[in-house]
Amino acid sequence: MTKADIIAQIADETGLERLEVQKTVEAFMTVVKKNMADGNDVFLRGFGSFIVKKRAEKTGRLIKAQKSIIIPAHNIPAFKPAKVFLEEVRNKVVVK
Repeated sequence: MTKADIIAQIADETGLERLEVQKTVEAFMTVVKKNMADGNDVFLRGFGSFIVKKRAEKTGRLIKAQKSIIIPAHNIPAFKPAKVFLEEVRNKVVVK
């Protein structure tokens, strides 16, 4: 499912104009990205949490160059689904 599909489905279910829905969805994504970039987690009760995970510094290998490199500590975005969300997906997804 793409962002356009999400916008179309929300517009169909709510009766709102697609342009309004698009602005709302994009504003939501902007707010989540901005807060996570500032180091804040975003919690949506019953849906899940967008969290910032901290990765420690580690040693990596450049195979072709045959040498080790230091990968500095960094942050990555992650999503942790709520228990309700997780259970619903587990109970409804059918393996094809």
